[in-house]
Amino acid sequence: MKKVIIVGAGLAGSYMAYAMGKKGYEVQVFEKRPDPRKSSYGSGRSINLVVSHRGWTALAYAGIEEEIRKIVVPAYGRQIHDLEGNESYFAYNIDNKAIHSISRGEFNKTLVELAEALPNVTITFDAFCEHVDFNTGTVHMKQGEQLNAYSADLIVGADGTGSSVRGALMKQPRFNYSQEFIDSGYKEVHIPAGSNGEPQLNIDALHIWPRREFMLMGLANTDNGFTGTVFAPFDGEYGLDHLKTGADGMRYFEKYFKDAIPLIPNLEEQWESNPTSALACIRCEPYHWGTNTMLIGDAAHATVPFYGEGMNGSLEDVRVFLELLDEHGDSNMKKVLEIYTEQRVPAGNALVDLSLRNFIEMRDLVADPSFQLRKKIERKVQANHPDKWTPLYTLVKFTNIPYHEAKAEGERHDRIMEEILAMEGVEEHWDSDEVEQEVLRLFESVR
Repeated sequence: MKKVIIVGAGLAGSYMAYAMGKKGYEVQVFEKRPDPRKSSYGSGRSINLVVSHRGWTALAYAGIEEEIRKIVVPAYGRQIHDLEGNESYFAYNIDNKAIHSISRGEFNKTLVELAEALPNVTITFDAFCEHVDFNTGTVHMKQGEQLNAYSADLIVGADGTGSSVRGALMKQPRFNYSQEFIDSGYKEVHIPAGSNGEPQLNIDALHIWPRREFMLMGLANTDNGFTGTVFAPFDGEYGLDHLKTGADGMRYFEKYFKDAIPLIPNLEEQWESNPTSALACIRCEPYHWGTNTMLIGDAAHATVPFYGEGMNGSLEDVRVFLELLDEHGDSNMKKVLEIYTEQRVPAGNALVDLSLRNFIEMRDLVADPSFQLRKKIERKVQANHPDKWTPLYTLVKFTNIPYHEAKAEGERHDRIMEEILAMEGVEEHWDSDEVEQEVLRLFESVR
């Protein structure tokens, strides 16, 4: 294998272009959108991203970890804002490890710059994928009024939720695909830095205003501002479909997020001008076709953003593929792609499930006394027995354990903690040795 065509220059595509370019392959990337360094696309649709351990592992594999650390902001826990404006802080883990907020646009521009700086990588923008011929390994790209054909040893679909490469695969026999929109969407608002340039919120935390069926979330930017995102149903009295004007948005905030209003000086203007967007989950199988085509990232497993793992899972796709390539060699591409699908399909499906699960946790549970009690018990057990108890969030965000294995362990923890929280008097004696020993006993018996 000498030449690679990557359709899509988003985060996964540009990262893969750089990583494969560093290995010496000739890489040609096509992106349907304009060059992100020259235009600002997707205004109001960024949803700040979070780099977790999986993302850092992938970036370290490609040798660009330190470059990306220059443009992130660490968050060490969740800052919960209740309806009365009271705040509570909950650390993500007992080791004070952080996840890292990053601007999607800034990250994408950096990866494009890194990839395009390599002499064997070219990126063409404003190029639409019209057709993929899997027999000949050829993609047909619409560039202006011209339709051009390009051939490669490997074609990579990194073109996101509406993937043209996946669309071509869907015409093949025995290729499975499903798409599901959730009943909630999102709208963004920008929380700027204060007049003195300082952050208006605790910059070391991810901020959540949980309101059961909906929530406001804030993630920090490097300029000390925050990207705020309202996630809410489309329907109902305060559904996003019924909040069209700036005045509607202001009434919504006055009722549910009153303490956030002073943080957003032009709330009404932003609410009216920023789009309301939908959220979908996509699953498919396999993630490859023959010996010359594969899918990565959202093209394979688009998910909702509530675990902040979509981008990390996409980078992990690429790292896993490249490590398989290192192990088996590009002369055995059939085996590499088969193992890639075998490993990543269950991981991708679990990522979707975990993301949906965390939406419920963030909007409904973080302010629930029973949930907070569970977290206190888990932290105590983990502190005393780190070799046995590792919470699901830690498995997902701070390890490289496959998503499906982390999900299975999290479900086992659910069964254990359901029994613990049903114990008489556990609220008053949650930190007792008896409760801890019962957790450990169940840990050995519950499967």
